[in-house]
Amino acid sequence: MADYSNETTPPVTAESEAEALRQQRRIVITVAIAGVIFITLIVLAVIFLLRPGTPTETIRDIFIIFVALESLVIGAALIILIIQIASLINLLQNEVRPILSATNETVNTLRGTTEFLSENVVEPVIKLNSYLAGLQKLLNLVGLKKR
Repeated sequence: MADYSNETTPPVTAESEAEALRQQRRIVITVAIAGVIFITLIVLAVIFLLRPGTPTETIRDIFIIFVALESLVIGAALIILIIQIASLINLLQNEVRPILSATNETVNTLRGTTEFLSENVVEPVIKLNSYLAGLQKLLNLVGLKKR
C-alpha cells in the first residue's frame, strides 16, 4: 500500500488564482471572437451564394468534400474514444477490482477481530466491573465500607 503522507500540494496563492482567472478569460474571449467570425463567414457565404451567376454547383461540391473529410475526422475521433473506453474498462477490471477485493478482505478481518475482542476482552471486563460494583454496593449496605 502506498504512503501518500509525504506528498504535499503547492499552496494556492492569490497570484496563481489571478493568473488562472486571466487564462480563463483569454480562452472565453478567444472562443467568443472565433464564434463571431464563424457566424459572420456563414452570413457572407449565404449572401454570396444568393447572387445570380454564382457557381453554386462548384461550391456545393467543395462543401460535400468538406463534409466527407469532417466525417473522417469524426470517425477517427470515435475510434480513439473507443480505444480510451477499452483502456478504462481494462483499468477498472485489472486495477480497481483487486483493490476493492483487498479492501473487502481487510474489512472482514477487522470485523472478525472486533467480534473476538468484544467476546474475549470487553465482555469479561464489563462483567468484572459489574460484579465489583455489586460487591461495593453490598459492602456499603452492610456497613463494612464507608463512602
